[in-house]
Amino acid sequence: MRRDEIVCNRRWKPHHFRRLRSARGRAGLAASILGAMLLTGSPASAKQTAIPERLFFADALGIAEEGNPEFRAARNLIEIAETDIVSAGSRPNPVIAFEGEEYGVAGLPSFWNGQGLIFRVEHEIETARRRDHRLRVADTGVEVARADVDEALRQLHLAVGRTYFRLALAQADRDTAIATLDEIEQVIGLTQARVDFGEVAGTDLRRLQMERLHFVDQVFTTELAVSDASVALLALLGAADLGQAIETADPLSTPPLLGARGQLLATAEGVMADVGSLREAAISNRPDLQSARRFSEHAEAGLGLQRAMRAPNVTVGLGYRRDFGSNAMDFEFSIPIPLFGSLNPGGVERADAIRRRAESLETAAATLVEEQLQQAVQAVNISAERVRYVEEEYLQSATELRELVQASYELGETALIDFLDVQREFLVTRQVQNLALYDLRISMIELAAAVGVPPAGGP
Repeated sequence: MRRDEIVCNRRWKPHHFRRLRSARGRAGLAASILGAMLLTGSPASAKQTAIPERLFFADALGIAEEGNPEFRAARNLIEIAETDIVSAGSRPNPVIAFEGEEYGVAGLPSFWNGQGLIFRVEHEIETARRRDHRLRVADTGVEVARADVDEALRQLHLAVGRTYFRLALAQADRDTAIATLDEIEQVIGLTQARVDFGEVAGTDLRRLQMERLHFVDQVFTTELAVSDASVALLALLGAADLGQAIETADPLSTPPLLGARGQLLATAEGVMADVGSLREAAISNRPDLQSARRFSEHAEAGLGLQRAMRAPNVTVGLGYRRDFGSNAMDFEFSIPIPLFGSLNPGGVERADAIRRRAESLETAAATLVEEQLQQAVQAVNISAERVRYVEEEYLQSATELRELVQASYELGETALIDFLDVQREFLVTRQVQNLALYDLRISMIELAAAVGVPPAGGP
């Protein structure tokens, strides 16, 4: 049997496509394991969190925090920065020196009385409170690292939200396409019966069978979109098997978005809070802005350390001298002389340039926060209006027209071409609705990221 005959004669059901996904998963098992090894380093490099086949958005966020390899690497930044505190708090160790002078070669005189022996303990004394400056640099470095980890978590939540609901959109489009195909199959069965009774010509049946290819192609297209989104989501979650079957449990419909103190920020109807309060929340919550502020403090502390290093350290020593049998005390005091210029001029200039750069980055971060907040507010309001328009103006009419034309066609009162046109228009309308709901959900997640609060995780 030829492929086109299979397409025209086989009745496709949702479970057929689930079997197709299962077969694809088994065929790509080796590639999935290789991809997981590339993402995690090795199969045993980290504890893997079990990922359920039916996954809620809130659970996906938690799994990503534990399993995403890039976020785990970001959390190591805090450990690395904390080691700088240990190094910064250390003091110079004393030095023990033992010297011998003018020991005669001929006759091998007494070791203790035939030469000058010096036993000395030396210690470098730091000036200008260098140790305090180093500790401040290290402390602000840890604060920068913590803010960077919070920012990495914000970006991870944003990426998981976009990918999770991209999968939800693909699944909704696939379900719509399969449902439409199933109805075409029923109409084909009805038309076949009419042809057998001689009520309609066989050309109508052949036309329906050829049109079925269009709807089957829609199913294959949406199935591929589901597969791509599943792999992308599993990679973000740090899954060991990127071919695992997974479906979203949260719908595309948007839940209310709450602020850090539980206040209502936005709903499916649009943004409820005023922009001024959202701006204040973003300034207080956004980790990237906090990171920029901490980096400015870190740069200022670094400039203070470099200035302190212009003051020379003092080295003192105290020892015992035995000079050919005579005992004496030995003293030492040394300090570098900036004869050819001040000490550490390049370090001070470099630290000052870093401080100025940090100030510019802080200003840029504040501008970015304002830009993203304004864009997110507009996106939520426009997306909410779009959803209302599609559902109120088009979806209801398309549904009623489709039911009317289908019933009329089954009674033989409507031409086949009209029936197929209505089916196509209904499929497109449902896809437009799904896309509008997806855009609203994503704009709400982006608003949460712009304000600096976790995305809503419930239906």
